[in-house]
Amino acid sequence: MNIILGVLFHFIGDFASGSFYVPYKKVKGWAWESYWIIGGLFSWLIVPPVAAYLTVPAFAQIIRQTDTSTLIWTFVWGLLWGIGGLTYGLGIRYLGLSLGNSILLGLTAALGALIPSIYYNYNPDEGKTTFTDMLHSSGGQLVLLGVLVCLIGIAVCGYAGRRKEKALSVTTSQNIREFNLKKGLTFAIISGILSACFNYGIEAGEPMSDLAVNEGFNPLYQNNVTYVVLLWGGLTTNSIWCMILNTRHKTFGDYTNKKTALGNNYLFSAVAGTMWYLQFFFYGMGESKLGNGASSWILHMAFIILVSNFWGIALKEWKGAHRKIFSTFIIGLLIIIGSVILVGFGNSLSN
Repeated sequence: MNIILGVLFHFIGDFASGSFYVPYKKVKGWAWESYWIIGGLFSWLIVPPVAAYLTVPAFAQIIRQTDTSTLIWTFVWGLLWGIGGLTYGLGIRYLGLSLGNSILLGLTAALGALIPSIYYNYNPDEGKTTFTDMLHSSGGQLVLLGVLVCLIGIAVCGYAGRRKEKALSVTTSQNIREFNLKKGLTFAIISGILSACFNYGIEAGEPMSDLAVNEGFNPLYQNNVTYVVLLWGGLTTNSIWCMILNTRHKTFGDYTNKKTALGNNYLFSAVAGTMWYLQFFFYGMGESKLGNGASSWILHMAFIILVSNFWGIALKEWKGAHRKIFSTFIIGLLIIIGSVILVGFGNSLSN
């Protein structure tokens, strides 16, 4: 029963994650930075404390009881993850839901497996796997193979994306008007590197989660307290950048522009932001049933990739591209999913 619930919780969260950008496509007349930060206010400021209050009513008291060092490090990791989240949004903007999520999540899976081990190689910590350990263990070698396979899959997807860019250069389709492979890949690489900081933030905020459990709250929701502080960091990073863009592009008027459908724009941005947060809420619930290991990681990545590609096809992001180009992308997608499975299985052997 725990396995079934774990899979269900992961699917709900990953469906939200793979779908969150869809409501943004309904926003009309606003610059990207305007609707992104309105959605972000819900993702990182409004919904997290509401969710925490509903599941861990004493969350504010727990945060006050937490030592300053824990709060600072949780916030700092959130700042770095915020850059990853910001560039994630830009990557989706320029690559589309299907190609963007496939490349972004493939990179996140690959780099997320490598970066911690490289860090522990130079800063050893008892019980933590170093890059040297990976080189000398079957599980570690399988992870490295998975990373290599992932890069091959990304290269295939990138090739399909390049052919798509050329094929669509003469069209004015609304769905792909911002497609830019070079910008998208740049943001995807940055996001892939920094997205792992969210996990470091959860680890840094573990004393808050432990305190919540010790005070008798359901372990199913223990991370909801940590999310409040961690996502403040994401809010800070994204707010600063969006305000810079609002100033540079002179788009502060978007928020009060009555020539646009203001009600719809705020509503769809709020829905998108809420969906963005729900991935964390349900991931924590799924993790509590399956454990924070290969099973959770495989399901998380695979479900998001599959859901986002469903939306990419439904929104006709590949419309106008030759069938052979789309087939090339599908091959690359399957390679990436295969690499995620290899990485997850390798991690399970290493643990």
